[in-house]
Amino acid sequence: MNSALFVNIFRFILLLTVQIIIFNNMNFLGYISPFPYILFIILYPVNGNKSGLLFASFFLGLILDMFSNSGGIHTAACLILAYYRPYLFRFSFGLSYEYQTVKLNDDLTPERFSFILLSVIIHHTTLFLLEAFRISFFWDVLLRTLLSTIFTILICIIIIYLTKPNRR
Repeated sequence: MNSALFVNIFRFILLLTVQIIIFNNMNFLGYISPFPYILFIILYPVNGNKSGLLFASFFLGLILDMFSNSGGIHTAACLILAYYRPYLFRFSFGLSYEYQTVKLNDDLTPERFSFILLSVIIHHTTLFLLEAFRISFFWDVLLRTLLSTIFTILICIIIIYLTKPNRR
């Protein structure tokens, strides 16, 4: 087994644990809920196994649903993000994605930021739409998605920079 697999397993366990212990208990003003656990899906290797990502995303969402008692909305949001991830790569990075030269742990560029932004928007929109499950809550869903996206992106960028490997 190679080191990339161990890094992904460690990232899975760490992000899930931090989400369950710390971030599930945060809710600012009733509208801002951070979900940095999706960094596992975002930072999964570009050349990694696609079906492995779907299975890992399923279990990530399922475990979070069990601890949050949320009825499957995290599982659905994680699976949708994992499914659309290659399309988001192609949209954000263009030809660089085809040659798999993308590393999200490097410096923040507009391409990397757009990929993270679109990933978080897709996840949060799915999550909050399934949570409300009513069209009459459209403005509430839109406000929660916007505010939680901003807060989640800030936390994700901080986590990426704190865990970025040194170049020595």
